[in-house]
Amino acid sequence: MTAADNLAEIRNRIARAERIAGRPKGAVTLVAVSKTFSIDEIRPVIAAGQRVFGENRVQEAKAKWPTLRAETAGIELHLIGPLQSNKAAEAVEFFDVIHTVDRDKIAAALAAECAKQGRRPRFFVQVDTGLEDQKAGIDPREAVAFVERCRSVHGLAVEGLMCIPPVADHPGPHFALLAKLAKEASVSGLSMGMSSDFETAIDLGATHVRVGSAIFGTRPKPEHADS
Repeated sequence: MTAADNLAEIRNRIARAERIAGRPKGAVTLVAVSKTFSIDEIRPVIAAGQRVFGENRVQEAKAKWPTLRAETAGIELHLIGPLQSNKAAEAVEFFDVIHTVDRDKIAAALAAECAKQGRRPRFFVQVDTGLEDQKAGIDPREAVAFVERCRSVHGLAVEGLMCIPPVADHPGPHFALLAKLAKEASVSGLSMGMSSDFETAIDLGATHVRVGSAIFGTRPKPEHADS
């Protein structure tokens, strides 16, 4: 199976999951997670029609996507990895969607860069639904208030929430919690679901699923966080 074949299969599975969940066709955006993969490995997926891609690191994305964007119009890039405030300027400049807003310092830095650059990426707040110390994301008990601060204090138009469930846990309860918090925060976007669990996420309301290894294959270095 080539990456293009894998992409077609993932698209079919997404469409089937949408039907089973009683959701409209096209309700879910596939974010193809291309982190660690080279320009030559990404090109066939673009040729097969994929236009939305996710990257974990600003510098890695900047090393390969200018070339790919120059070759193909309409590419949409999503930052799905943790963001440091010293990378806020580059993130605002380079990405169309940022999934990992998780603290006031980052929100303030992003807002300042939006004002400075006149750019308006779309924003998701990352929620640490598993309360894992090693993982980025805001405490779910603080998520609704944080979304409100992003709006009222920082001026960020947050459109959704994102989570990465603990590897050992069944993802369903985490996705259900994120959907509940999104409703309370009055946001419609739900970035949840990866290669192993995106159908469960779609059933529970995902609007964006982040699928990497099921499209591109095994990565050189194991990284479960957003695949």
